[in-house]
Amino acid sequence: MLRGSLGIVTTQYADLPGPFTLESGAVLPEIRIAYETYGRLNKEKSNAILLCHALSGDAHVAGFHNGETKPGWWDAVVGPGKAFDTERYFVICSNVLGGCKGSTGPSTINPETGKPYGATFPVVTIRDMVNAQKLLLDSLGIPELYAVAGGSMGGMQALQWTVSYPDLIKKAVIIATTGYSTPQQIAFNEVGRKAILSDPDWSGGDYYGKKTPAHGLALARMVGHITYLSDESMHAKFGRSLQGKAQVGFDFSTEFAIESYLHHQGDTFTKRFDANSYLYITKAIDYFDLTKDGSLTTGLAAAKAAFFVISVTSDWLYPPYQSQEIVTALTTNEREVQYCEIRSNYGHDAFLLESGQLNYLISRFLSHTVVGDVMARNVECIEEGTTIAVTARRMITSGVNHLPVLSPAGQLVGIVTSWDIAKAVASNFLWLDEIMSRNVVTTTENEPVDEAARKMEAHSISALPVIDGDSHVIGLITSDAISTLVGRQNP
Repeated sequence: MLRGSLGIVTTQYADLPGPFTLESGAVLPEIRIAYETYGRLNKEKSNAILLCHALSGDAHVAGFHNGETKPGWWDAVVGPGKAFDTERYFVICSNVLGGCKGSTGPSTINPETGKPYGATFPVVTIRDMVNAQKLLLDSLGIPELYAVAGGSMGGMQALQWTVSYPDLIKKAVIIATTGYSTPQQIAFNEVGRKAILSDPDWSGGDYYGKKTPAHGLALARMVGHITYLSDESMHAKFGRSLQGKAQVGFDFSTEFAIESYLHHQGDTFTKRFDANSYLYITKAIDYFDLTKDGSLTTGLAAAKAAFFVISVTSDWLYPPYQSQEIVTALTTNEREVQYCEIRSNYGHDAFLLESGQLNYLISRFLSHTVVGDVMARNVECIEEGTTIAVTARRMITSGVNHLPVLSPAGQLVGIVTSWDIAKAVASNFLWLDEIMSRNVVTTTENEPVDEAARKMEAHSISALPVIDGDSHVIGLITSDAISTLVGRQNP
């Protein structure tokens, strides 16, 4: 397998028992979420990254499905050695709730009727999509995310994650998106929906097994696709070139290359996407609004992650000023935030196409890691004065190899390892105080990971207790956790 390639991958499915209550108050009896994973989850379960897809995306973010030659939609930045490095991170991507690529949506069979939901499917929101993703992570046994990332509607989901589950997110990569949908964005979505609803074949949403509203869906895609491009990119790619003819025919046939291109985009889209899902997902985008009392600063106040916000110079669907509003709100809230405006002529689609810039920028952001990003929390500890037998049982039942030793006041006074216990048994020691190490090398939550790694190398140890200013243990970082993310460092 070539470096950078994930090779053959498969889509998996999680059937999550209900009831699942939506933001509207409607209830789904059960949901299914389609997802793909890449890489390996480390022992501490601290290296998971969730990628969120845009309107027409799916769970297939990278690699190849068996028998197909087209890779996943963000293959350029996901894989070994890429921005989302699958040799370091456990990458997850799921199809959104309301979608048509394996997750529960309007084309899904309603268990109460035995027929597709169609237009009876309840309206979903970005928050509903995120809540479904949270249930998926719970089912996979993933307690927190090292990072969440996405562009366009995927960026909305990533932002929603930082607000809905602020304690579970370390880093957030927010690309070409907004904190709330604007009137212009809603207007384009409404034109697309109207094209579908006006197609006689839509049949009130009950067209499954019949002729589909392909004409309306193709038109919706054509309108939407224009917003993904830029004036510069269309000039560069098409100009005023004619398609298959030397001169205009003075009629209403498809003549210009840009016309032919848009028709192709619309026609191919109808072969892979469901018209009802287009209605539901665009409505979810329209409803997206993280402001509170008219303030994005207030709306993002709960977020705790470190943010990297990226915009595109030529993006007129989600222009840079909307990303800058997010940055301003986060800065006002004194959150850690970096901002970059990518120079590109591709328009909104640059978040999918500018792989060189994105690989460089995102990999630097993700690799700038502090101890708090990867440490294990809720660490098992032991009290000084305990017997060796009790300490050994605590290690076995907890499945750990290191136990910080605490004073009666709860402060760190030592550490004991499974190797210490083995030596104690061989030497017939009875008490923990006889074997524990008292000169403990420690670290803090905000110390760079590479510095913690150097301490481990210098002292030939495999774990460091993480302490606060009062010497209370707030976590533990191991060499395994560090090597998974950033590799072993030389002293």
